[in-house]
Amino acid sequence: MSASPDRPQTMDLSDWLLLLLLSVLWGASFFFGKIAVSEWPPLAVVLARVGMAAATLLLVVRLSGLSMRVGGRMWLSFFGMGLLNNLIPFGLIFWGQTQIASGLASILNATTPLFGVIVAHLFGQNEKATGLKLAGVGAGILGVAILMGPDAIGGVSGALLPQLACLAAALSYGFAGLYGRRFRELPPLVTAAGQVSATTMMTIPLVIAFNPPWLLPVPSIEVASSLVGLAILSTAMAYVIFFRIMRRAGGTNVMLVTFLVPVSAILLGSAFLGEALQPRHFLGMTAIAAGLALIDGRLFKAPRTKPA
Repeated sequence: MSASPDRPQTMDLSDWLLLLLLSVLWGASFFFGKIAVSEWPPLAVVLARVGMAAATLLLVVRLSGLSMRVGGRMWLSFFGMGLLNNLIPFGLIFWGQTQIASGLASILNATTPLFGVIVAHLFGQNEKATGLKLAGVGAGILGVAILMGPDAIGGVSGALLPQLACLAAALSYGFAGLYGRRFRELPPLVTAAGQVSATTMMTIPLVIAFNPPWLLPVPSIEVASSLVGLAILSTAMAYVIFFRIMRRAGGTNVMLVTFLVPVSAILLGSAFLGEALQPRHFLGMTAIAAGLALIDGRLFKAPRTKPA
């Protein structure tokens, strides 16, 4: 299902369920990334993440009978998407996580829908900002801050550059949401494989220049497992879902996932790690739910009356 370029795109139940699954996969990336950068430099972590994801997705494309022969112009677009959606934000977030907590990084990443709404309004055609959308973005960011609590945002007063790096990553994701519309006619699997393959090709010379692989320490079991999790779960699988949602519901809608990432992390911790849910968690989730409803807009539209 692809929407007409001249009317706004909305999400149905299946899209929301996919968005929830994507939030779980991307929520785990902050955990995996924090472990990985404890031993490897950020650029090397980026290369491991996109390189293993590219190898996995290219194999799946081949086994699925699809083709990566999409033409030179589309491959140039893959490089553009890889830069905006992978290389720049991954590098900035991983570098930021060397100096700030994962909780704070996820809060800063939750500004992505705000940047997405602004970018779509300024440069897009069919996702103009409305009062409801802007109110929804504000409610969502507030909800994430409440959800994570004072411990997560306690370091806001220090480490300014890492925080700015995470905000710049969110801005890059905002542009990626707009740029990614050009892939609507491609199968999501091909688009995902194309962008991570292009990112891998861009990252290899950077890693050789700044972090030669032969000088890197052999990763511990924890770091190696985190790199695999980043590549297979938080990148390969996540981007297939990401491009499926984008194809159906648009770039601004898919970026709402960043509001749900902290929610998923907290609910998973409660379900599997026995972590207690506190009143602020419910308050934060309520604010996020209200923000998502405002951005979606359908609950606030006046019902149409049929002419007599």
